Amino acid sequence: MDSAHPSHLVVGHLNKAHGTKGELFLWPLTADPDEAFAAGAELHVADEAGKTPDPAFAEVRVQAVRPFKRGFLIRLEGIDSRDQAEWLAGRYVLRPLAEVSPLEEGEIFYHELLGTRVESGEGEAIGEVVEVYELIPVHLLQVAHGSGTVLIPFARDMVRRLDREGKRLVMDLPDGLLDL
Repeated sequence: MDSAHPSHLVVGHLNKAHGTKGELFLWPLTADPDEAFAAGAELHVADEAGKTPDPAFAEVRVQAVRPFKRGFLIRLEGIDSRDQAEWLAGRYVLRPLAEVSPLEEGEIFYHELLGTRVESGEGEAIGEVVEVYELIPVHLLQVAHGSGTVLIPFARDMVRRLDREGKRLVMDLPDGLLDL
């Protein structure tokens, strides 16, 4: 399966072990953590690249989850000690794309933006999306432009048209943005 349509989506990062009973601090990387990390949900531990399930790990089932600071503390079935939790620390967790709730009208998975051609409203080629940064108050697109890259706010009022199938994004850019 190509990178435009992965079989699994990254939904979180197991940052570090917490306490002595196998809990892990989980940084959510999904817009719907209540669904992704509900008790009983099955997750896959990602390979070292963080993209596909690691065949060395079986699926893991969420036993319990609770909010903690800006993330969650998660208990996974079969992980009952700090040593076991430390073994998983630093890994991403994935969900099969088929199990993720469908997107609503106007929504897009950020992985779909990678490799998308960006053009100005006047038809000028800007470059290609190489990364998406989820920041507050607005997400940023890192776009290969000329011999470097430029960061472009991915703001609803700047997007004129998005052709998902054609991988083309037309944006109204503020004057001078590309000169920064």
